[in-house]
Amino acid sequence: MHPAVRVWGRCAGVLGLLLLAGCSSPSPSGDSSPPVSRAVITTSPVDGSQNVPLDGGVKVTVEQGRLVSVRLADNRGNQLTGHISPDGASWIPDARLALTTPYQLNAVAKDREGLRSVNHTAFTTVTPEHTFAAFFTPEDGSTVGIGMPVSLHFNRPITERATVEHGIGVSARPSVPLRARWFGNQRLDIRPEKYWAPGTRVTLSLHLKDVEGAPGDYGTQQKDVHFTVGRSQISTVDLDGHRLTVRQGRRVVNTLPISAGDSEHLTYRGTMVISEKFEVTRMDSQTVGLGDEYDIKDVPHAMRLTQSGTFLHGNYWTPREVFGSANTSHGCIGLEDEKGGSGGSAAGWLFDHSLVGDVVEVHGHEGARVSADNGLSGWNLPWDQWHAMVDPAAH
Repeated sequence: MHPAVRVWGRCAGVLGLLLLAGCSSPSPSGDSSPPVSRAVITTSPVDGSQNVPLDGGVKVTVEQGRLVSVRLADNRGNQLTGHISPDGASWIPDARLALTTPYQLNAVAKDREGLRSVNHTAFTTVTPEHTFAAFFTPEDGSTVGIGMPVSLHFNRPITERATVEHGIGVSARPSVPLRARWFGNQRLDIRPEKYWAPGTRVTLSLHLKDVEGAPGDYGTQQKDVHFTVGRSQISTVDLDGHRLTVRQGRRVVNTLPISAGDSEHLTYRGTMVISEKFEVTRMDSQTVGLGDEYDIKDVPHAMRLTQSGTFLHGNYWTPREVFGSANTSHGCIGLEDEKGGSGGSAAGWLFDHSLVGDVVEVHGHEGARVSADNGLSGWNLPWDQWHAMVDPAAH
């Protein structure tokens, strides 16, 4: 408890009375001191405290009186608002404090006689051991396909998921209902019930500065991210018929022959979303747990569908007659291409006409269904399951 700090009240009034009366006899008790306020102010934290928490660590109370004013300000003079309780007995701030910041707290109270009591307290808020950040998809200013969710990957495990969710906002024009879902404790995806409407403008607001995501781990980000949804394009893959059909809106704009996963490496079925595009990339079977089966250093026109390694990509090393007639890959969906890539090839055409966020729906009689957390594949979960929280230990 901070010792009560009392000051004389009515000093000027008492002095004035003495001057008017001239010489005066002392009181019967012999005490000639001015009256002292009975209001006793107590603050939490106490003066000089360090590592004060950002939430719930600051409170002012008074006994035998009512608070008149409370001012809480940081070392730059920025004042935090707060409110005095209806009975005048306590005060708390309305907002979170900032990390590693010195504050000064000044409180004034009056007792029943109107005598004032003041209290001055200085303290510093907590310095975090660690900070966390959210890496977001899509990028600021990008134009994306209708299947692009907002996907956040945190660099540290999040245990206070509800608190972190409260610091993240997603809005859309035109407005649609949005829901968030956690996959484990380091990934949060947000999407509408159905694919975005073309032309929708989406804003992701990260208000994570000083938000505690886990004990001792605080956020640092305070920014807005904007992206626009482009034209509607959905590519449908028929694994049994070895065909990929591209639709923009309701119109078929192209049909392309493909070769997908063979009987030992079946291609995933379900709804997937293009998450990355590479004009050329290296594909090494060791990175996807297939040993030394292949290492191709210059795969052209590659577009990622799953985090586990499923791509739509150009293929120049397989005979052309395979495309449209047989599935021979290790699980990817291949299209005819040339070494070095060619804009005139099937793979080159699809690459040039695709956006990150475009939907690829894969159908067939064989193959496992892609899991919702493998890439941007959350569309495989029904809407009534999308908002459910996921046990981090399950992933």
